[in-house]
Amino acid sequence: MDVTFLLNGETVQVDAEPTQTLLDWLRVERGLCGTKEGCNEGDCGACSVLVRDDTGDKALNACILFMPQLHGKSVRTVEGISGPDGELHPVQEAMISHHGSQCGFCTPGFIASMAAGHSQGRTDHDDVLAGNLCRCTGYAPIIRAAKAAETAEVPTWLNDDLPSVSPAPYAPRNLEELATWYAANPDATLIAGATDVGLWVTKQLRDLPNIAFLNRCAELRETTIGSDDIFIGAAVTMTETLALARAHHPHWAEMIRRYGSEQVRNAATIGGNIANGSPIGDNPPALIAMGATLHLRHGNAERQMPIEDFFIAYGKQDRVPGELVTGVTIPKAAPDLRCYKISKRFDQDISAVCGCFNVTVSDGAVADARIAFGGMAGTPHRATAVETALIGQPWNSTTIAQAAAKFGDDYTPLSDMRASAAYRLKIAQNLLHRYFADRTGQATNVLEVTA
Repeated sequence: MDVTFLLNGETVQVDAEPTQTLLDWLRVERGLCGTKEGCNEGDCGACSVLVRDDTGDKALNACILFMPQLHGKSVRTVEGISGPDGELHPVQEAMISHHGSQCGFCTPGFIASMAAGHSQGRTDHDDVLAGNLCRCTGYAPIIRAAKAAETAEVPTWLNDDLPSVSPAPYAPRNLEELATWYAANPDATLIAGATDVGLWVTKQLRDLPNIAFLNRCAELRETTIGSDDIFIGAAVTMTETLALARAHHPHWAEMIRRYGSEQVRNAATIGGNIANGSPIGDNPPALIAMGATLHLRHGNAERQMPIEDFFIAYGKQDRVPGELVTGVTIPKAAPDLRCYKISKRFDQDISAVCGCFNVTVSDGAVADARIAFGGMAGTPHRATAVETALIGQPWNSTTIAQAAAKFGDDYTPLSDMRASAAYRLKIAQNLLHRYFADRTGQATNVLEVTA
């Protein structure tokens, strides 16, 4: 398919295979080897590039970014982050002066991420660089370099005007066109951010002959804030969802901040995280605890359901062939919501357990409870026995202890490389105690508790 975009300031037109990755194309077809291949799954950041679209500059992982996703955008590799006459970007100068590079393999990816953060005026450098791994220099001089470049102006050569392009094949512009096409092609693969599907290609070597890219479907990118609830379109990225959550659901936002990396959140979508039905996806437990409503469409037929009803069994969702997730509606406020992500690494890691709690207390007793977990079963689902043990009971430590014992009635977790079954069950019980402590004013955040 024909793809047109800017590469380091120059317009290129490519007849690309739909699942050809930008990383492979850069290194093999263009000889731009500054962008490195490390993990080839979006974890290490060595392949990071600077991408500009109608939402601004962002860092993305080239290893799981398919060429059609670049149509109408601007791409800057490390070779193009410096100026046309060899002028260095401020973050490049700072990396030199603060000794932020040693072997140099990871450096191009760091430069791309730092340039994206610099363009956005970001100062939360730990978050900006959480998706870039360095094995030799260490992060201290790199963070010092990022701080040193904060006040420098964004170089003028990065101010690319996006190319004017016609719609690309397999990239419908509206929901009606997409729904009609998908109903007629129910075996097709829908690609939004490709943070999951990308690994089907790079790791599983799967052939995907029939594809539709969703990034140009405007309706799926819409967010509507009403008086009582918020609608989030399926193609809204997790970076955009994070900004929304920070304004309305800060505890969900803190969990999202640890969801993948900056590069992954810039590509991953909330609809993709729901639709793939992963038992360890971090968003579904939060959405279930909030009582979210899921929206789906098949051809011209639309329907909605409580999101917990969508997950039937491992690898099986309540979605007929050719039916797509179009969005999710969440309450505008859920002040009692708390989300706890338990993983081996604090940042950018898959959860062993993710527990979300939303318990309403009135006049000293539990009036309502919604508790959901991921990583405890083949699907994310509610802890109904625990909820029943809480509702109507006094809001005190005795009730919490009695309810915690019911987790074994709700879940029979598995043992795997991330955690044993016994560990998962104990963690779930402990998180209920943590929630009670949190709600009663005790310090529970490991980032805030001091000796």
